Amino acid sequence: MRVETYTCPECGTVVAANVLERDRRLRCPGRDCDNVLSFEDLPEDVREHYERHPDRYRMA
Repeated sequence: MRVETYTCPECGTVVAANVLERDRRLRCPGRDCDNVLSFEDLPEDVREHYERHPDRYRMA
């Protein structure tokens, strides 16, 4: 299992890559930040890993 994160470029809030994989797009959870984060913002190798191994990262 890999743990990957993405940092919001607007406010610095860290979001787990598996949350972006699940939701594909989400509003940054950072306080007073309206930036929209996307699965597509992750590096290509990270996206490919999560797409090849979805069973390892499913959230209940």
